[in-house]
Amino acid sequence: MVRQGVKWLNEVQQASGGWGESCHSYDDPATAGQGPTTASQTAWALLGLIAAGEADSESVRAGIQFLVERQLPDGNWHEDEFTGTGFPKVFYLRYHLYRLYFPLMALARFRNVGCLT
Repeated sequence: MVRQGVKWLNEVQQASGGWGESCHSYDDPATAGQGPTTASQTAWALLGLIAAGEADSESVRAGIQFLVERQLPDGNWHEDEFTGTGFPKVFYLRYHLYRLYFPLMALARFRNVGCLT
C-alpha cells in the first residue's frame, strides 16, 4: 500500500514540483490530486514520500525546491486556498498556520535524513 501511495504521489506531482488539490475532489473523486499547488499540500506529499524512504528521489528534490523558491522573506508561504474540511461539500477551512509549520516540518525532515545542508 505504501508503494501505491508513492506511485500516486509521483503521478499527481505538478510540473512546478509542488502538489495541490482543490476541495472539488469531494464532489468529483476524479479530480483527486488536481488543483492549485500549495505549500501545505506539497509538504504533506513530501512528508509521506520521505517517510516511505524516497528522500533522495527526484520528486522529493523538486518538491523541496518548490518550497524553497516560494518561501517569502519573512519565512512564511503565501496560501489562499482552503485545505481543511469542515464537512465535505458544505464548508471548508483554512488553517492559517498550515502554510507555515508543515513546510518547515518537511524541510526539517529532509535535512534530518541528510539530504539538505
